[in-house]
Amino acid sequence: MKFVTFLNNENKQKLGVLYNNNVIDLNKSGKLLNYNFPEDIIYFLNNSEKLLEQAKEFLKKIDEEMFEKEYKLISPIPKPTSCRDGYAFRQHVMTARRNRGLEMIPEFDQFPVFYFTNHNSIFGEGEIILEEDHFKNLDFELEYAAIIGKKGKNIQYDKADEYIFGYTIMNDLSARVLQMEEMKLNLGPAKGKDFATILGPYIVTKDELEQYKINTEFGLKYDLEMKAYHNGKQISYGNTKDMNWTFAEIIERVSYGVEIYPGDVIGSGTVGTGCYLELNGTWAIEAKEKGESFTPIWLKENDVIELEITALGKLKNTFVKNPNTYSLLSRKKNV
Repeated sequence: MKFVTFLNNENKQKLGVLYNNNVIDLNKSGKLLNYNFPEDIIYFLNNSEKLLEQAKEFLKKIDEEMFEKEYKLISPIPKPTSCRDGYAFRQHVMTARRNRGLEMIPEFDQFPVFYFTNHNSIFGEGEIILEEDHFKNLDFELEYAAIIGKKGKNIQYDKADEYIFGYTIMNDLSARVLQMEEMKLNLGPAKGKDFATILGPYIVTKDELEQYKINTEFGLKYDLEMKAYHNGKQISYGNTKDMNWTFAEIIERVSYGVEIYPGDVIGSGTVGTGCYLELNGTWAIEAKEKGESFTPIWLKENDVIELEITALGKLKNTFVKNPNTYSLLSRKKNV
């Protein structure tokens, strides 16, 4: 199934399912057939073992009168209980480090890592309003994310896939100038990352991905092509099967000593070629070898980014500057 969250014609947030490209309000339409579905995805996830089976039954009984005529999709999970982002694609890490003149860090191959980002700054498709400093080397990141559907703690990798409800596309926006300044202090991403994480357009349940499933020694992978387009031009290509750390292994580390909850979001990290930080570095090296000049490419105001992943849909966004913005970078002491 494909779960969405949308705003109806009264601008009320509702939980829905996507059926043949039509949106159905689960709560409203479910009542017509004596089903009691919630209006919120977090509540659904907390009761997903029972409600998912009921939702599958419900879909067999629907009719066209239940299709929403007017709606606006937002993030399929607007308020995650938490949002972590992993670092699972070796190609991206190795290339980005090479481009900065650094050797590949051996610890990457020893254990998966992640960081927490702002779970209160989650967006879906459409316009994203940003501040002045965000447009200083604004970057996209082509990722996908696992949505947790079951509570657990100290979950070992051989059981971890059971805790995943489904998957969605993730764009971990990055303000690279802010990020690079902060990272000099060795405390991890903060204002360079916490302003916007984009999810969508829907959550796809695991059963819909059976034909793409790859069983590995350390958990499931999927054979899903990943692409990014900037103003209509394709700039990235990868595949989810190229993850060097599975979501099962990441969940094992995430859940060590702490509870994970239904509604937690865990990103895969950037696929190889999946951001301008990596691409610019590669293109700069290639240009230098040819004796050519190179100007880095970043996202500008009103640019459009589309991320597309097999079976997970296409996530499209336009980036707009807040008309009342100001610069945080200019407010430094002791300069």
